[in-house]
Amino acid sequence: MTHHVILGAGPAGVIAAETIRKLAPLDSITLIGDEPEPSYSRMAIPYLLMGNIDERGTYLRKSPTHFEDLKINVLQAQVKSAQAATKTIAFANGETLNYDTLLIATGSHPVSPPIPGIESEGVHTCWTLADARAICLRAKPGARVLQLGAGFIGCIIMEALTARGVRLSVVEMGDRMVPRMMGPTAGGMIRDWCEAKGVEVFTGTKVESIEPGTPLTVKLSNGTSMQADLVISAAGVRPAIGFLENSGITCLLGVLTDEHLQTNVPGVFAAGDCAEAFDKVSGKTMVSAIQPNAAEQARIAAANMVAFAQGKPAQADLNGVTQINVLDTLGLISASFGDWQGTPGGEHVELTDKASGRHLSLRFQDDVMVGCNAVGWTEHIGVMRGLVEGQIKLGPWKDKLMQDPTRLVEAYQASALRQDDWAGGKTGRKR
Repeated sequence: MTHHVILGAGPAGVIAAETIRKLAPLDSITLIGDEPEPSYSRMAIPYLLMGNIDERGTYLRKSPTHFEDLKINVLQAQVKSAQAATKTIAFANGETLNYDTLLIATGSHPVSPPIPGIESEGVHTCWTLADARAICLRAKPGARVLQLGAGFIGCIIMEALTARGVRLSVVEMGDRMVPRMMGPTAGGMIRDWCEAKGVEVFTGTKVESIEPGTPLTVKLSNGTSMQADLVISAAGVRPAIGFLENSGITCLLGVLTDEHLQTNVPGVFAAGDCAEAFDKVSGKTMVSAIQPNAAEQARIAAANMVAFAQGKPAQADLNGVTQINVLDTLGLISASFGDWQGTPGGEHVELTDKASGRHLSLRFQDDVMVGCNAVGWTEHIGVMRGLVEGQIKLGPWKDKLMQDPTRLVEAYQASALRQDDWAGGKTGRKR
């Protein structure tokens, strides 16, 4: 009997385990997580902080016997190391486990900035249910809260904190908010919006030190000294792959995979936030830590794990890594798709209406839109994603968009249909 081992009990791990069970009813499956909680979604934690759901609402599967019913063995353990040569997983308690196929779906972990006092009582990340419980105890109405980081995750946390009625200050070392998702104009507009909503924002600023005490004293690089009842560190995340050192499995930023989500070691796969997969749009490998990618990669990896165990060729390919970020920041909707910073030699058009809080930035390589930014332009989000992910050749519509970037819907309808007609004629298929 084949033994499939899955490291990580988040969305990718759970979906992979369920997919394997569907495809291989008699195989043995072990799902390993390192938290003393039922499998849950980290993306639901802000809604827990807002009070919209309780802890049960974060659970990925509601039935307490879900995995037992599927004959999936769930194990709570801290993985210490892995050895591809011997197909062995070693745990922190000294025990080991052998596998026939392995899925690495360990996700990511928060970055801890090298700041004196970052380990002080009252300083928390916002990554686990345990973090959420600690934050709820301190983030009472009127509490002084300082948040370190205004990236994508930071802005989601900020939404939850303001809903709790705290006095919030945000410190971002980049020159704008969400600097890895938005250009200068868009990031500046998001900052202006947050400040108008009562959030104090410091960009281009670092936290230099945190002094323990009640309250905490936080010193900033701009010379400001602030007191806080709670400090939240939201300085970004990195793939949780430290245990793979000397494993024989190739890692770059994440666990390097091919189009089948297989690593350099046959029978070993990776999916989700820890996987570095090939993106056809950019032509590069990348880690894209968003849940839709985790779910799709998990399904593909699981199908190929079963195929590998059965001696069959890979059954599914990854079409690409979806680079999508849609963010609600205190009611202001922004979006970023693909290579929003553009490519060498590409063209670029922007349209900004600060009075109405709207901004649009399109990036082209030849007649293909390779990336875009939008603030307050919600009606075009689906079309922007379709143009970027579909690598639609715009033909003459590219020049029309350079003149008027708001004509995205017309451009998509004309160009996508024309491309579909061409494909149908070439393949002889009926539409």
